Amino acid sequence: MKRMLICGLLLGGLLAGCGSKKRSLAQNVKTESPATKEASQGAYPMPEDPGRFVFVSANSPEHYIRMFSDVAKSEMRTYGIPASITLAQGLLESGFGKGELTRKTNNHFGIKCHTGWEGDYERHDDDERGECFRKYNHPMYSFRDHSLFLTTRSRYAALFDLDQDDYKAWARGLKAAGYATDRKYPQKLIQIIERYQLYRYDEEVLGRPGRGSLIASAAGEYEMHRVQAGDTLYGISRRYRMTVDELMRLNELDSNLISVGQLLKVKPENTRR
Repeated sequence: MKRMLICGLLLGGLLAGCGSKKRSLAQNVKTESPATKEASQGAYPMPEDPGRFVFVSANSPEHYIRMFSDVAKSEMRTYGIPASITLAQGLLESGFGKGELTRKTNNHFGIKCHTGWEGDYERHDDDERGECFRKYNHPMYSFRDHSLFLTTRSRYAALFDLDQDDYKAWARGLKAAGYATDRKYPQKLIQIIERYQLYRYDEEVLGRPGRGSLIASAAGEYEMHRVQAGDTLYGISRRYRMTVDELMRLNELDSNLISVGQLLKVKPENTRR
């Protein structure tokens, strides 16, 4: 979707919803380093601060991707974070924009206040009760703050030594750096990226085929199985005429624990023994 249409969708939400305001992200961005300031000059233009809380809703994961893919690609060009990772984190952390925290805060990445945050905030139960989460007047500010959060904190520095098309390494790196406590966080991001082929946006920025396309090409059009209550890896492997080891390898699982609703790649019909 063209940038003009995305901005229209987002800015069209200016008539929706109001809330309390403390300090805007624009004020907080004044603490950027000179290097970050220089980079942000060529970044995706942020909308004017509306002075009130604006909530913009997506109808589906696919709609969410269409709304924010241009923003994610622009942030990748400026800050070096793969667009696939930005979109996957946004989809996962915000429930494609419909999660309770996101509805209250426009916080699409689950970023907590942390020391030095001077913007508005909201209390929300997460790992602990009543934790402090950043709040933004417009969802676009959340995407920019996500870029600043990763690029200005030393614990994420190792991520920027990784190839920009290696979304699997980025997913694992985020977990290793402490972005999330969920030990399945990398697998969840990778599943989202591959389900919606988000690696295509990395390829558009890089101007060449990336690892996602190469993996998909080598694997052949695999099918997806959504885990149901009572499913086990053994039962799923028998159903699709695979071994448990094959199933774990294809999905990069490090244990046989699976959860209801989880998506697993399985062999396509024409390659089953």
